[in-house]
Amino acid sequence: MKLLRPSFLLLGIFVLGGIVFKLTSPNDCDFILDNDSIFVLTGDFRRVPFAMRQIDKYPDADLYIIGAGLNPQYQNIERAIIESESKSTYQNALAIKGIVEKSGLDRIVIITTEDHIQRASFLVKSELPETQIVACPVTLHEMKPARRLERWLVEYVKFLVTMVGIKEGPESSYK
Repeated sequence: MKLLRPSFLLLGIFVLGGIVFKLTSPNDCDFILDNDSIFVLTGDFRRVPFAMRQIDKYPDADLYIIGAGLNPQYQNIERAIIESESKSTYQNALAIKGIVEKSGLDRIVIITTEDHIQRASFLVKSELPETQIVACPVTLHEMKPARRLERWLVEYVKFLVTMVGIKEGPESSYK
């Protein structure tokens, strides 16, 4: 019975941490300026259409689609600068770092899904500590609750792994 107590304590800490992770995740876009540079991370079909709606509101903003691969749906988007080499969230952060340093940006907007925004922002901030990161999450409200919970759990575990210094797995294909 004594062996079960630490297990319950660890489980409790894990669950409490997951609740904090969910509750502290931004659920609205922070303030976007007219001339911001907006970086949308691909990986979920909701992200790019959401970014396109945002860019329509800010005609002077620059739009970067990060991690597009060879996906033809991203190749002909007007006003977008396409980065197609990165294949993981960490590689996205490195690609963003290269663009930010080359362009001399001191403030950027990150668009990704609400379950992914904390880890993505953390990785970008770890590569660009002097850059202001504006979070702009895409909500998952239309998704079935069980699937949404699964996604949050996966991202929470990935966030914990990232916090201990593992930035990407051996097969980084899911963002």
